[in-house]
Amino acid sequence: MEYAREQLIEIVSGQMPAKRWKHVEGVMETAVVLAERYGGDKEKADLAALLHDLAKFWPIERQEAVLRDNGLNPELLQHDKQLLHAEVGAFISQRDYGIADPEVLDAIRYHTSGRVGMTKLDKIVCLADYIEPGRDFPGVGRIRELAEHSLEEALIAGFDSTISFLLEKGKAIFPLTVLARNDLIKEMRSSQ
Repeated sequence: MEYAREQLIEIVSGQMPAKRWKHVEGVMETAVVLAERYGGDKEKADLAALLHDLAKFWPIERQEAVLRDNGLNPELLQHDKQLLHAEVGAFISQRDYGIADPEVLDAIRYHTSGRVGMTKLDKIVCLADYIEPGRDFPGVGRIRELAEHSLEEALIAGFDSTISFLLEKGKAIFPLTVLARNDLIKEMRSSQ
């Protein structure tokens, strides 16, 4: 069954506090702006941004059960629980809401961690999540400035910020994030 955008907005906004929904709206707006700026698909950017935090406020036990019961990436269970919602959200978007576009599903799946070989849509949604207007963390202004001229430079700065934060807190770093960062650096070097 296909859902209209308004139905998805109602479904998603009903699964989170108002403050988080405001964040999702900011990510949607920012993703469309970035898609316009960098020649991405605005409709896909809007849809992936709308669904990116679908499972964010589900109980962790429920997210873990969805991962285990559906044969999703088991490696996520060994890392920070904040990573689970992206994989679960992509799966639920497909299974329950009829999202069939693999590019949209991947943008949801990798919006938190990034990945090697990020597509333009992956980059747009991941970066929009970092820099939407409601975000306020040290260095976000610089990432927003970088986003004015380079998706890749801005994303590298975003990943650097995440990695620095995790190092400061003595937390483990999800390997895919480091690989995504390094791949973006390699991509930038090869395009110069």
